[in-house]
Amino acid sequence: MMRKVSLLVVGAMMGAGAVVGIGQGRSFITGNAVAAAADTYRQLNLFGDVFERIRADYVEKPDDGKLVESAINGMLASLDPHSSYMSPKSFKDMQVQTRGEFGGLGIEVTMEDNLVKVVTPIDDTPAARAGVRAGDFITHLDGEPVLGLNLNQAVDKMRGPVNSPITLKIKREGAAEPLEIKIVRDIIRIRSVRSREEGGDVGYVRITQFNEQTFDGLRDALDKINKDIPADKLKGWVLDLRNNPGGLLDQAISVSDAFLERGEIVSTRGRNAEESQRYNARPGDLTKGKPVIILINGGSASASEIVAGALQDHKRATLVGTRSFGKGSVQTIIPLGQNGAIRLTTARYYTPSGRSIQAKGIEPDIEILQDTPEDLKGKDDTKGEASLKGHLKNPADGKEADEKTGSQAYVPPNAKDDKALNHAFELLRGAKTDAAFPPNPKAAVPN
Repeated sequence: MMRKVSLLVVGAMMGAGAVVGIGQGRSFITGNAVAAAADTYRQLNLFGDVFERIRADYVEKPDDGKLVESAINGMLASLDPHSSYMSPKSFKDMQVQTRGEFGGLGIEVTMEDNLVKVVTPIDDTPAARAGVRAGDFITHLDGEPVLGLNLNQAVDKMRGPVNSPITLKIKREGAAEPLEIKIVRDIIRIRSVRSREEGGDVGYVRITQFNEQTFDGLRDALDKINKDIPADKLKGWVLDLRNNPGGLLDQAISVSDAFLERGEIVSTRGRNAEESQRYNARPGDLTKGKPVIILINGGSASASEIVAGALQDHKRATLVGTRSFGKGSVQTIIPLGQNGAIRLTTARYYTPSGRSIQAKGIEPDIEILQDTPEDLKGKDDTKGEASLKGHLKNPADGKEADEKTGSQAYVPPNAKDDKALNHAFELLRGAKTDAAFPPNPKAAVPN
């Protein structure tokens, strides 16, 4: 059986296809099994009876398709917060997000005053080359007004086949008249990795999500900084995973592998023992053994927690920040042909030491709380997996009392105010010391 799995957090549109095989062999049907099957068919008959009664007697003629879709949604939602049905459009959107590339213009946008506002044009994209600027307001798309559209509808109109043209009407501050800019769509790649050298002696890498482009982006970032900073001056690395909602399992494994020489990265365990899988690192540490500090917070979930947990267990990195979200389950995306797909929770994942962080999260080695503005106090925490209705219990004990929820997720917009980031820099440069840094490799999980 071959299965590609993905890890998702609430609101993140990530996923991969799954192929399910059926084992062959003799089967024996017991009396209990016959009774259970009969009971199941009675329940299905009940559903059919209710469906027909609604179609016949509801005050208005219902949409049969919506009724069935709602029933499927209800069935999946009753399992856990992460199992769900995806309509064909939702499935297509998820695939675009997972691939990390699409035909479009290359602008990050938001909605303001019922118009589309350009947050920033992405470097070396059609929009940037055509002269679109941050702060521009898009009022029309191919002559059609944006007013009345929501953000998703406007984005859908701006995306399209590569080499197809679109004309934007733009209202720009300081311009007497609206501007019309014609742009030809091209392949746009979502940048999930951003990096910079810090002070000439530290490499900083931020991963915002785990899509198909993530490992390649990380490798390029590490290569560039390794070339820019001489090995004798490079103090170490900061890997920022704060507010990263997760993404693809294979990318989380590859990112972890970039910092490890050997050993287990993560294991997944389903309902049946034969479905368990273990994923191991291959030789080759792309950071050449330099110290690593990982920043996490209440918004670090799923694939982010795999990376943080693996490097923490192997004592390869010190974790700084606040407790992570606590999503320790695996979702498999199962296509349904022209009918979209279902996202189904099929396994839990475990760190190399065998711990499940489901509904508990990963505790940082060094807790650093940020100073939050007055208007955000009391609003800067995420509630975490344990607060989600119907969440899976942690298999280690199943006791709700041992679950942990709520952790700070605020990151200051200005780096000089970022206490966790600056604490990491000071540790790497030796300006501060802590027993947790550098971690003791003798305490690592046996390889």
